[in-house]
Order: sequence, then C-alpha cells, then structure tokens
Amino acid sequence: MGKRRNTESVVREIRRKTRRKFSAEEKIRIVLEALCVRDWKTRT
Repeated sequence: MGKRRNTESVVREIRRKTRRKFSAEEKIRIVLEALCVRDWKTRT
C-alpha cells in the first residue's frame, strides 16, 4: 500500500510540474471558442 501511495504522489508531482500554462489571451480565446461551440450546438 505504501508503494502505491508513493507512486501516485510521484505521478501527481510530474503532472503538476508539466502542466501546460496558458497566457491570459489564450484563456480568453479558449473560453470564447467554447461559448461559440455551445451556442452553435444549441442552434442545431
């Protein structure tokens, strides 16, 4: 059980360190794109 906990913490640490970082402009673009897709889906 202890080894599994250690493995999970290592994986979590790797994911945290390699997580993609978005600029403010990219975040706005992603949100606007999602809103457009959602709006398009509700119209069809």
